[in-house]
Amino acid sequence: MKPEAFVERLGREKASAILRTNDQEKAALAMEAAIRGGFTILEFTLTVPGALELVQDFSKREGLVVGTGTVMDAQDVRDSVDAGARFVVAPVVDEVVIEAATDLGVASMPGTHTPTEMLRAHRAGASLCKLFPAPAGGPVWAKSVLGPMPYLKIVPTNGVDEHNAAEWLKAGCFAVGFVNTLFVPEDIAEGRWDELEARAGRCIQAVT
Repeated sequence: MKPEAFVERLGREKASAILRTNDQEKAALAMEAAIRGGFTILEFTLTVPGALELVQDFSKREGLVVGTGTVMDAQDVRDSVDAGARFVVAPVVDEVVIEAATDLGVASMPGTHTPTEMLRAHRAGASLCKLFPAPAGGPVWAKSVLGPMPYLKIVPTNGVDEHNAAEWLKAGCFAVGFVNTLFVPEDIAEGRWDELEARAGRCIQAVT
């Protein structure tokens, strides 16, 4: 999947499921619940035990687009792509990571927190700008940034939930990512997969 195709897909779906947990088996079960709830764009952070194995397994399934998060260097990019990742996400702007993703033909989404970082990422060739961490101004902040730079594709993740996702999109954000507000740690720990599935459905409904 070329970067342009991923951007188009995310722009259509409007949401991704981002999983960070410390148990590989439960990570798989949690992501299965998110899929049943309607998610098709999935991100496993590389801090998840066996993350690349999970990427390899889930990326083989028809209709799913899988990527990695917490990508910190070019080797992480190469390992992710070898496992089947079609996009890579970083917590910071690193031109080395962006360049590696471009060279390997996958979309990159560096973490950005200021307009300057967003412009830097855009000029370096990043497909999208992950907004991380969320600024105090929330959707109003994003709308203000998009005023002078409407070409930016901003994707907030931190703090996005089923109740405010629509506000972010209304402000002009390209899409949103659901992290711990979808994958509630207590639900994962106790195996409450039905609750996670139901929450995933509400998150998807919030962006459609």
